[in-house]
Amino acid sequence: MSKAFTDEDAVGPEPVVPPRAPLPPGVPNYVTARGLALLRDELAALNAERARVERALDGADRTHALAALAGRRAELEQRIASAEVVDLPAEATDVVRFGATVTVEGASGARSYRIVGVDEADAAQGRIAFVAPLARALVGRAAGDVVRVRVPRGEEDLEIVRVAYEA
Repeated sequence: MSKAFTDEDAVGPEPVVPPRAPLPPGVPNYVTARGLALLRDELAALNAERARVERALDGADRTHALAALAGRRAELEQRIASAEVVDLPAEATDVVRFGATVTVEGASGARSYRIVGVDEADAAQGRIAFVAPLARALVGRAAGDVVRVRVPRGEEDLEIVRVAYEA
């Protein structure tokens, strides 16, 4: 068969690079020390994946996979370069700041949240981004304060019962 009738030189679809968690324009990329370590671990894993792809694949599959990895890596390197590590307070304080673990109590019971950077946030694990509405409502408040937050069923008053800073 003539090469003119084959698909060997066809260019595949553009690789889809899933975006990182959004950071609002003009907002510093605050991270915890743990968050920065996780970003660096992610970069090391991407570099290992790139080496694996270079060994295991060839042709269009390799090109496509490497392009996708390059896009993820570029975005990740930009995040690491812009990261500003926020140190925890040197002395105990009951005021909510970045890095605090805050225990609140409301109509739906008690729960705890740690205020972290956008890349470290994981609501299922109780880590919320500092730009999240709940985090913004808590920052600057202290144990004993009550904040009103919007929840799916309306509004809820949450009392801050504990503020802690764990390394």
